[in-house]
Amino acid sequence: MPRPSKSKNVSRLPSFDRFAPVGNVSKGCTTIELSVEEYEALRLIDYVGLSQEEGAAQMQVARGTIQTLYTDARRKISRFLVEGTNLQIRGGNYQISYLKGDSKMKIAVTYENGEVFQHFGHSEQFKVYEVEEGKVISSEVVDTNGSGHGALSGFLKAHGVDVLICGGIGGGARTALAEADIELYPGAMGNADAQVESFLKGSLTYDPDTKCAHHDEKHGADHDCGSHSHTCGGHCGH
Repeated sequence: MPRPSKSKNVSRLPSFDRFAPVGNVSKGCTTIELSVEEYEALRLIDYVGLSQEEGAAQMQVARGTIQTLYTDARRKISRFLVEGTNLQIRGGNYQISYLKGDSKMKIAVTYENGEVFQHFGHSEQFKVYEVEEGKVISSEVVDTNGSGHGALSGFLKAHGVDVLICGGIGGGARTALAEADIELYPGAMGNADAQVESFLKGSLTYDPDTKCAHHDEKHGADHDCGSHSHTCGGHCGH
């Protein structure tokens, strides 16, 4: 029997994971799938500028492995550009090892009664987790003290947050978080502690397309909040 492949370390998931040529609206168009670890190899070598040896060390794989990932990723990107197909980044065999500086990070979750609160802009509390070497070493619930919408990104930045896990969130809040260099994982649901553990294992279920669209359409109490069935009642970030 072949030995199961070892999961590769990935420092962050892509901020954008779906691409298509302008004007390509055909649902039947071919979609090329780039695995998360292929994306990471491409990011480390072509974007960050690491050598293959340095990239392999960061992903904790052999040089031959990252060379294969890198070659496959470039071939797929070439096909995407030349053939005008769709491109999606997903799947693979990886684990998140999001490192900043000395391998420490802070994760914030929109929080209410132990669950991921679904309306970012109306969050009264965040649960903030301090992580070291991929493990939670402490956590605390912090009150926003009435901060809302645009002010929340500054609130999180002031608390040294690197990653936000939340439910629904508006476009303006997304922009503010990006400017604060806070990684966003929207569309998460369920127990807050469990979602953080899933994130650290690289298995968080989230939807990068989740958003509150009520500012783009007619405002109403029953507007839809992203791809989930909940409604945000006018309180999501914008």
